[in-house]
Amino acid sequence: MTVEQHPARAAGLASQAAVRAKDKESWLDLFAAEGSVEDPVGRSGFDPDGTGHHGREAIGKFWDMSIGTTESIEFLFDDSFACGSEAVFTGTIRSVVGGMVIDAEGVFTYRVDESGKILALRAFWEIERAMRTAHKV
Repeated sequence: MTVEQHPARAAGLASQAAVRAKDKESWLDLFAAEGSVEDPVGRSGFDPDGTGHHGREAIGKFWDMSIGTTESIEFLFDDSFACGSEAVFTGTIRSVVGGMVIDAEGVFTYRVDESGKILALRAFWEIERAMRTAHKV
């Protein structure tokens, strides 16, 4: 993976570290006041309307119903690319939930403001495809 620091790449890496550490407050502090999360992009059980989670309170609720329910999360990313105010990471997020391992392959983007706060975290992965990977720990 490219290691050159770019504000969006740095924010993405900090987000991943906070998630791995299960540190909700540190993760929320990475977001701009008007920040949003779409994970996955579009309609899902996490986001029935498909409009994303906007602002600290909504992003915190997203954490509680998704990240907060996991036993662990690993970011197995192959590479990252940074351009303008955004960075994209490619690869797999491996979650352990209820004793089951689930791999979500996809593309994960972070857009930041001038101060390096996350304006948008967007995750492009397919729920059905990830669920087909489910197996016991």
